[in-house]
Amino acid sequence: MKGDTIAAFLHKSLVRAAFLLFALVLSVGLWANDPGSEGAAAKEGSDEGPEKFEVGSFIMDHIGDSHDWHIVGHLHVPLPVILKTPSGLEIFSSARFSGDHHHPTPYAGKFGTYALEGKRVVALDSIGQIDEAATAAMWDLSLTKNAVTLLFCVTLMCLLFIGMARGYAKRGTSAPKGVALFMEPIILFIRDDVSKANIGEKHYQRFTPYLLTLFFFIWFLNIIGLIPFFPFGANVTGNIAIPLVLASVTLILVTVLANRHYWRHIFAMPGVPLGVLFILTPIEIMGHFLRPLVLTARLFANIMAGHIVVLVFICLIFIFGSNSTAGGIGASIPSVLFGTFVNCLEILVGVLQAYVFTLLTSIYIGSAVAEPHHDHH
Repeated sequence: MKGDTIAAFLHKSLVRAAFLLFALVLSVGLWANDPGSEGAAAKEGSDEGPEKFEVGSFIMDHIGDSHDWHIVGHLHVPLPVILKTPSGLEIFSSARFSGDHHHPTPYAGKFGTYALEGKRVVALDSIGQIDEAATAAMWDLSLTKNAVTLLFCVTLMCLLFIGMARGYAKRGTSAPKGVALFMEPIILFIRDDVSKANIGEKHYQRFTPYLLTLFFFIWFLNIIGLIPFFPFGANVTGNIAIPLVLASVTLILVTVLANRHYWRHIFAMPGVPLGVLFILTPIEIMGHFLRPLVLTARLFANIMAGHIVVLVFICLIFIFGSNSTAGGIGASIPSVLFGTFVNCLEILVGVLQAYVFTLLTSIYIGSAVAEPHHDHH
């Protein structure tokens, strides 16, 4: 009976949420097409007709990095712009790039004039043109949306795991409580079934902290990117720079810590004829340096594709709504349902990609520190 009650409660909650979501979409669609609204007035006052909805620019704007945080409509949270120029350090708010009626405008700083070209901060010359030499000479150290999300994720992980460590210090070996009750099985799984299984009994303890950090860092970033409201929603792991840096750290780790046995199999595999080595050795060397690209492409492509698919379903509402109100309302229900389904599926993809990245990293490290079989005997 208790299970039936919970199921009925969840069913009613889902129905109510779906109804409220439908009512919200309906009200927004009706407001946008209301003859007295600002949007309709703008359409009537324009000789060119209604503005065409650009799907590509909409999607790229939402999955890309930016110097502000879009909330809704014209509401943005500005982020600090930090520029290291040859003349000195420029620090100002990205709101300086937005003038009246949210039109882009240049900002005159202490050492020059700057503007936003797409997502990039550029320097302007005296006549308002882009000064490529000055732009190349300055370093953009701004706290963009992705950078703030990275700091937020690191802070969240520190608070979470330091709190767990303090709890274990007080309780000792007793049963975990709170968030540790959920995290402990995951930590033990990464330690025993990933690190120890692929690196080996002798070396796994050295690399388990790195593998745990890697797994939770990627997992948390993937989940943060799926929450569609401020201060979440940043597509960090879907930005190729972040997976590339994480994969490069793995490459450096494997290259520096690899033993003689590993390099011998790379440059001169035992038991292979000399003529074959001229073909096999370049392939092995190339494979060593292609590993981070494989890790990067796997994580980047899967997370980016998930965000794009969700946004495509949402765009269908505006595409059909640009022709008629009824079309937008009719497309809203299946679009929201399919978008919600894909977003829920991405929760599974997020943890799966974190696991795959960590698993492959442990395999690469295990192959680098593995010892010859006769050493074990």
